[in-house]
Parts: sequence; structure tokens; C-alpha cells
Amino acid sequence: MVKVEMRIRKVERISLIGCSNEQCCRQVVAAGLTTNFATVNVEVVDCPNLTEDPFHLAGQGLNGSPTLVEIGGPPYLLPTVDYTKLYDLVSISQQALNNTKKEFLAIGAGAGPYPLVESNCEGMFNLKVHANGHVTSESHLARVNPDRRKTVLEKIPNSETRCALLANIFLSEGKPGKVLKVSCKKRIGKKDFIASIRTTLEQHYGERTVGLGGVFLMKKGKAKQHVMSPFSETPIHTEEELNTWLNFFDMSATLIAVGTLVTNECDLDLRLQHFHSFSRHGEGGHYHIDTTPDVVEYEGYFNVGEKIVRVDKPINTHKFGRD
Repeated sequence: MVKVEMRIRKVERISLIGCSNEQCCRQVVAAGLTTNFATVNVEVVDCPNLTEDPFHLAGQGLNGSPTLVEIGGPPYLLPTVDYTKLYDLVSISQQALNNTKKEFLAIGAGAGPYPLVESNCEGMFNLKVHANGHVTSESHLARVNPDRRKTVLEKIPNSETRCALLANIFLSEGKPGKVLKVSCKKRIGKKDFIASIRTTLEQHYGERTVGLGGVFLMKKGKAKQHVMSPFSETPIHTEEELNTWLNFFDMSATLIAVGTLVTNECDLDLRLQHFHSFSRHGEGGHYHIDTTPDVVEYEGYFNVGEKIVRVDKPINTHKFGRD
């Protein structure tokens, strides 16, 4: 396992209930999304039980020490893979929350545990660690079959708590509480669901850093998603080479996507948005954008991070491979 090196940064804590900086988060997001979706509804609500259908998360809520964790990064995958970059999500989460005995929920997007399936794969991380150390995992991984024409979605066992290379994780104690509910129908703009929220917050809060994490459903329509190929034997240096190596698919609702977004890099070389989806019908991957804007329907539940924890930040970095 990689030795964990962490940098912790507090972020702008915007209120979900009251107002901060003249407007509350609900008002900011609601106003901004109307330029990209025909129907928008943004509310502050009690978090539904996310362990139930249609969410299938490992924990009930998104409250209690909400924290954004970014691990590694694309420079460990591109131009060539660094096979040594394996991270234990339980250990990292415990350190990020400063408590090894606290119950917590970890959800998010990253590279899956390639040793488990002896292949590069996408990871949809979704696990709860109980106070006694027991792990309940609803995590999945997606990989392509040998001819790269189809994908395979499979459950990650409770005993496997590693990610590889890179990950963006939202941590909380999994408690019930108030969350931001964002519902949108019929995309009329060019931005995807997450980019619409992120850029709206960025435009309002400027240089101040705001981060959200959570889960969203694509309830209707289809989405462009990718699943990585097996690790490339030749270096990948450009977006064109990267897109040839990636495998893109139109995947059907209902998709359940987990991940994080942040409004700026905060001098930590952060990935601004990263969500991976899984489903009950065998499809899953890295979310890009819906491909059926006229019929698409989203419903998301998010909480605001109190801090960002940066783990194993690459020394030599680049900016491609982050879409």
C-alpha cells in the first residue's frame, strides 16, 4: 500500500438552511440551473434513507463530518500506469476523519482495485465502516470484455477496500440530516448535470472554494459514459490518444452516480468533478453527459464539505484525462 501523505484544507462552509454570503446554497443553485434545464427544483430536505431503492447506498445519510477526499490523480495513470499506487479506503478515511473508531460512509469515483480482477477497471465506491471495524460494501467495478464492445459490472466484496491510482471520495458519518435536493428535467444547455451545479457555485463564490458530494439518479434517458481499457502498453500523451483508449457507451436509466465536485483546485491540483455510476441492470461507468436531453430527468442529494483532504498529490502533474 502507498504511504498516506495528507494535506488538509478547510473550505467555504455555505449554509443549506440559513444564508451565507447574502444567498443560501439553494437559491444560488436554483437560479443557475435554469439556464441549462427547462424544469428545475432545488430544495433543502431531510435526507431520504439512501440504503433503500432506488439508491442502494451502504449508509443511510450524508451528514456528520462531511469531507471531500482526493487520492492520487490522473498522472499516476497517464502517460503510463504506476502499478504501485494502491490505497486502502478504510485507513485513509479513518485518518481523514481523525477517528479510527467512528462509523462512516465513503462514496465516490475512482480507479477500481485492479488486482481483484487482474485488469484495469472503473470503481464505484460505496462502503460503510461500522464502529467495530466491520465493512458493509455496496461498491461496484466496471470493466470491458476482451473485444471492448461490452462492459461487465460486478459487485466488489466486503473484503476488498482498495482503490488504485486516483479517487474522489465523499466521506461522512452516514447520518440523517438536511441535504440539498436537486431535481432537473429536459436539458436545454450544453453542460452536464454536475457541471451545471459546479459552474453555478463557482460563478457565485468566485475564488472561495466550495465542495459538494453525494449521489444522483439519472431517472430517465441515456448517458454517455466511459469504461477504461486494460492498462495501455504504450504511453498516452494526448486527449486524442486517451479517447481512443477509452471505451464510450450510451447507458440507460436508472443510473446511480456517486462522487464529488469542487469549484476550484485550491492549489491542491484537484479534479473539479468526478462521478461514476452503477445500476441494477448491469451498466455502469464514468459519467460524462446525458445523450437524450429532451427526456432526461435527474434527482440528486448532496451535502457541503467542511474540508478537503488531499492524499498523495502527484509531484509531476498534467491536466488531461480529467473530463
